[in-house]
Amino acid sequence: QLQLVESGGGLVQPGGSLRLSCAASGFTLDGYAIGWFRQAPGKEREGVSCISSSGGSTNYADSVKGRFTISRDNAKNTVYLQMDSLKPEDTAIYYCAAGVVVTTIGDFYDYWGQGTQVTVSS
Repeated sequence: QLQLVESGGGLVQPGGSLRLSCAASGFTLDGYAIGWFRQAPGKEREGVSCISSSGGSTNYADSVKGRFTISRDNAKNTVYLQMDSLKPEDTAIYYCAAGVVVTTIGDFYDYWGQGTQVTVSS
């Protein structure tokens, strides 16, 4: 069974950091582009970042550029999203997804995780 599992979410104060992980089971991630997405209550899903299968190409939404860093360790079959200088508006459920196109458009992704909650609040 092909599965993506996100972890690392939680409650953090504004200005704090979290590192999200996206681990795969049932398949290897090294042939896939990976995207991170988020959805806040009452809002549409937003593409946050994406990374190519090799890790050589990355892209970020303007809202997180300079604060978030995406990376991958294909040997561990895991992709990471390092989130620094977190703001209350970063509060959302964060999802990772696997696909063949390096894009922050969710429609291009084939496999999705269940999500992990990130709450930024004092």
